[in-house]
Amino acid sequence: MFKLKCVNCGREFAKGEVEYLCPTCEASNVEGQPTKGILKVIYDYSKIDKNFEKLKKNSFLDLLPIDSADSFPNLRVGKTPMYKYNNLPKYGDLDFNLFIKDEGVNPTFSFKDRASYIVSAYAKENGKEVIVAASTGNAGSSLAGICASQGQKAVIMVPTAAPIAKLTQVMMYGAKLVPVDGIYDDAFALSIAASKKFGWYNRNTAYNPHTVEGKKTVSFEIYDQIRAVDLVFVSAGDGCIAGGVFKGFEDLLKVGIIKKVPKIVVVQSEKSANIYNNYKTDAFTCVSATTLADSISVDVPANYYMMKQFLSDYDSDCITVSDEKILEASLTLSQNTGIFSEPAAACAFAGMLKYSQEGNIPSGSNACVLLTGSGLKDLASVREIVKMPKAISPNEKSLDNISL
Repeated sequence: MFKLKCVNCGREFAKGEVEYLCPTCEASNVEGQPTKGILKVIYDYSKIDKNFEKLKKNSFLDLLPIDSADSFPNLRVGKTPMYKYNNLPKYGDLDFNLFIKDEGVNPTFSFKDRASYIVSAYAKENGKEVIVAASTGNAGSSLAGICASQGQKAVIMVPTAAPIAKLTQVMMYGAKLVPVDGIYDDAFALSIAASKKFGWYNRNTAYNPHTVEGKKTVSFEIYDQIRAVDLVFVSAGDGCIAGGVFKGFEDLLKVGIIKKVPKIVVVQSEKSANIYNNYKTDAFTCVSATTLADSISVDVPANYYMMKQFLSDYDSDCITVSDEKILEASLTLSQNTGIFSEPAAACAFAGMLKYSQEGNIPSGSNACVLLTGSGLKDLASVREIVKMPKAISPNEKSLDNISL
């Protein structure tokens, strides 16, 4: 059993009393400002077993808004690999332990499957037959794929500029694709209107409180795979994934499994940095996003207030990196590890490199970089750093012109 707590006013609601946002705070929302009234799922932590292995064996149901594991989709979501590095061959030796968690191997090739997994299960248990979401690509393709595995109907509303690879996924999974002549914010607003008009269940992050509950499961896995993790680097646009990472470790802290939340370093592009620009201030000022990393290109970070709270409550940091450094990091990551991640994911790796170069990663510590999506999701962004070679003549003499 759980309850819901508003991150703004602190009001609490019983399960089923409110579905999406705190009604009082939602009424005060202003266009162009972060969403108020986002709800956090709260459990009776004192009654939850402190034995991590028992929680894991029971699919962490005591820390999820799901009653039965039978409600989960028939796909392997999560349980993603963790790779350890003490040196990067084309980069150099490291004086700390670098761990990389590759979320690109989820069923639809992105971290967003974790949120869709929980939303789908919750919809199944509560008789919700149609799920709608607004997306620039990853969340939409994720929901479409997860719903396909459950026999559920998915409606995906996307801005017309969304990457074609992600839209192709949506169509292949059989979801209803609805292009919106506008930006992501327009698609988001229209999806909420559709939920109210047709009664469709809404998956939108920073709106549906259960998406963070799905995303937080990565923290349970990081703890399981490393245990003594000191730093976690995570990219952010809206701050929903980073919020999930914080929430997962917070839950482990409140249960009593860990004594301290690791240092979570939230990394934004300099060209989409409205969490970084505002989290230490009282007022919120928006600077339009122009980053090439489409999945973290956000004008108004919808999960801003939850992120501001987490960044204040725990040992954490928020930094920025340039788009040039993101592309460099993407290449460094691929050439040193064999993991090809989209720029939005490589942003976290760029943040780790910056932190390391500035001497901010203690010697001997365990640092984890969370990679949230496959590079095949956004090929257009990396074209400028990949120079395709010219064809050679099909004769043996041409081989002499090949240099390594």
